[in-house]
Amino acid sequence: MLKVVIILALLLVAALLSVVIFVNQKSFGRNPRGARLERMMKSPHYRDGEWRNEVPTVQMTSDKGFVATMWDFLFKEHPGTKPDHPVEVTKTNLRSLPDSTDCIVWFGHSSYLLRLSGRSVLVDPVFYQASPVGFFNKPFDGTNVFTTDDIPDVDYLIITHDHWDHLDYQAVTELLPRVGKAVLPLGVGEHLEYWGYPADKIVELDWNERWDDGGFTFHCLPARHFSGRGLKRNATAWASFMVESPSLTVYCGGDGGYGPHFAKIGASFPTVDYAIIENGQYNTQWANIHTMPEHLSDVMTDLKAKHYITVHHLKYALAFHSWDEPLRNEAAAAEKSGMPLTVLTIGKPECLEK
Repeated sequence: MLKVVIILALLLVAALLSVVIFVNQKSFGRNPRGARLERMMKSPHYRDGEWRNEVPTVQMTSDKGFVATMWDFLFKEHPGTKPDHPVEVTKTNLRSLPDSTDCIVWFGHSSYLLRLSGRSVLVDPVFYQASPVGFFNKPFDGTNVFTTDDIPDVDYLIITHDHWDHLDYQAVTELLPRVGKAVLPLGVGEHLEYWGYPADKIVELDWNERWDDGGFTFHCLPARHFSGRGLKRNATAWASFMVESPSLTVYCGGDGGYGPHFAKIGASFPTVDYAIIENGQYNTQWANIHTMPEHLSDVMTDLKAKHYITVHHLKYALAFHSWDEPLRNEAAAAEKSGMPLTVLTIGKPECLEK
């Protein structure tokens, strides 16, 4: 009996040690510390050791809880979540995009390149791995055709939050020599500094703070979501961003559920040309932290932008809905709200106009 107990104890220690080693890989990043943590602690949005949403937000809205929900997601069949044919993709030479034309190139999910007033703004680039392990969260067939080698020099790199499907360790480290400034929610700079980004390349903003740079203004704005790459959640901020360029104003919504912040943003920025908003990976079991289909038209109505683009779909299956359901959602929401909708093809440049 004693021998069995010892063996079980050794197996448990080995398992725990394996977990510790796994989550201490460099790709997991590092939680804020030192002066950065002190700055976060002064924020009204950081309380009791974690970043908070503006309104109370329960992450898991079902009785199942996180573990049971993840078990269902990982080990149960969910027909239709992935397409049975390659998704339409255009492989564009991004280095040939003209400086004289404002445009967007979408890479699937929430990764896209904006060309505004001759400068490049790269948002949430994920080209290699959207999860801690390569065998999980694989891209749909045909969608993973771009790498960092295809990306031209980046004037501004925006990361909306530190989840794996928005912050790709390999991508941002490979891009480092070609990034001018990384514009981040407060705390996310700890990851990038840990990965080699010098402090003078990093601009970290609290909600409702702004940064001006030669005719461009970046406003860090609230979102209703959460953060975390490892065992600890909400150690860093998450955000949406308003980018004001000399030619266009573009809202980069990041991830998040519906809330009163959309109406506040719409009232504060009455001349938004394009709003790029989340549409996909939603479920009633986490209804507060991703935009449910019934609220997509509300987001459009609240923001009052001239044009809308939806992202967060057509590359990864992170929920139980069919892979093409978000395409139907955006069409229905645009019709209900009466707002103009621009539908993107992965990799194909789309001109942006006033």
